[in-house]
Amino acid sequence: MNRKTMIISTAIDVLKIEAQSILGLAAKLDEAFETLVHDICASPGRVIISGIGKSGLIGRKIAATLSSTGTNAMFLHPVEAVHGDLGMVSPHDVFIAISNSGETSELNQLLPVIRDIGCRLAGFTGNPSSTMAGFCDLVIDTGVEKEACPFNMTPTSSTTAQLAMGDALAIVLIDKKKFKKSDFMKSHPGGALGQRLSCQVGEIMFKAAQAPCTFLDETMATALETMDRFSLGAVLVLNRKHQMVGIITDGDIRHALACGMTDFAAMPVAEIMTRNPHSLGVDAYVYDALNLMEKYEITVLPIVDTSGRLEGLLHLHDILGKGSFTFNGGSQ
Repeated sequence: MNRKTMIISTAIDVLKIEAQSILGLAAKLDEAFETLVHDICASPGRVIISGIGKSGLIGRKIAATLSSTGTNAMFLHPVEAVHGDLGMVSPHDVFIAISNSGETSELNQLLPVIRDIGCRLAGFTGNPSSTMAGFCDLVIDTGVEKEACPFNMTPTSSTTAQLAMGDALAIVLIDKKKFKKSDFMKSHPGGALGQRLSCQVGEIMFKAAQAPCTFLDETMATALETMDRFSLGAVLVLNRKHQMVGIITDGDIRHALACGMTDFAAMPVAEIMTRNPHSLGVDAYVYDALNLMEKYEITVLPIVDTSGRLEGLLHLHDILGKGSFTFNGGSQ
């Protein structure tokens, strides 16, 4: 076996061990997890997560995921807690301690104080009979059969399992709290682009009266004149009820010319257009429009009502701003 094959083989083994560790959690889920979800939903306080070392890093990520998906959460370092940060904790909070062994001294010294404050106390641990588990009202078993480390010592599978359990908690809470995509975008404004993405399409689109349009019974000469006048690289094709039936883009024209079509200007638009193009409604979020444009690599998106009547037109430049833009990391 050559060196490269040994490297890939070892990496595959690690991924398989960690994947199996996550799958093993499914059989461990019980009423304690369900109770934890209900406790969090009923609590007027926050979810406070605490851990040391690698488990502490996982705790920070879980707290961040919860916060961004509608559950007020924070990370509390056990050492900082006993040096004043305990003032952040209230009896209304739900406290989640994370330790694979359940014997982390700094954390176990803190938990009796947390109990005295009056918090509901849950633990993510690989040792349900540990000291930490004994302090907890609820124990979530995140134990794994073995670490991916060849010495079975470096936290690998165990931290992956903790993280996966935290993700499971966050996603279940999204459902229980009826957290919506629009709520998610409000907590991820991301500057000017984020603000645009959180808008509805109707707020930034060209209105129908400003959009380049031609009718189904007209010729390509008319369509080309309209495309040239608006300089958006496309013209929308409507029937006489102003319902959208197709679109003609620069690409459609290049394709037609490459096929050697004669008397191009006199051709009816119906012979060149792309029928039933992708579209959205005015209430859709710009975030969804950008995803659709990226998926199909298009720069113009018609906006229609429920009957197919044209409401407007959204151009990629109006989402990303003038200048360069990318699809999947590549310049267009």
